[in-house]
Amino acid sequence: MKVLLVNGSPHEKGCTFTALEEVAKTLNVEGIETEIFQIGTKPISGCIACKTCGKTGHCVFSDRVNEFLAIAGDADGFVFGSPVHYASAGGAITSFLDRAFYTDLQSGKQIFYLKPAAAVVSARRAGTTATFDQLNKYFTLSEMPVVSSRYWNMVHGHTPEDVKKDLEGLQIMRILGRNMAWFLKCKEAGIKAGVPFPEREERIATNFIR
Repeated sequence: MKVLLVNGSPHEKGCTFTALEEVAKTLNVEGIETEIFQIGTKPISGCIACKTCGKTGHCVFSDRVNEFLAIAGDADGFVFGSPVHYASAGGAITSFLDRAFYTDLQSGKQIFYLKPAAAVVSARRAGTTATFDQLNKYFTLSEMPVVSSRYWNMVHGHTPEDVKKDLEGLQIMRILGRNMAWFLKCKEAGIKAGVPFPEREERIATNFIR
């Protein structure tokens, strides 16, 4: 089993990475393979709703979004990390997630269907709960079980060294890793035992203005 951790910070080895690394190390101890996917620093366009992805299966813009989608299908779970920018998720990961989840929806590939997910947030001081709430909305819109920890998944610090001093924050990351591993093992056991996936219904879209 494998969990793909996405670092939405422009800093490859910054505070968000430090939190994700703590989750990854715990998952590895539990026998789960991990990979940290860096969004990087190149510009990521927002979704333009052209719906080309519905025909081609990939986003019209060729960048890290398509690179992520190319490997996401092999992942069994996801952790998305973001720093706090003005009390919300960073612009890069917001555009990244908008396009990744929209492409999956329009293409019908269901890369994320019933795969557990979690959000991890880092901040110097505040804005974490708003950012945490923002990221979780992608999962609950896509039938992804949300894995929690003992507290909201956040760390505090201005530098990676500060984050390493946030002992409660690091503990939250470790507990998150263990809970993610437990869920994955339970899901695998259920599949082996013949527990069927939930019955699917055709999507109903209700427009309020007619």
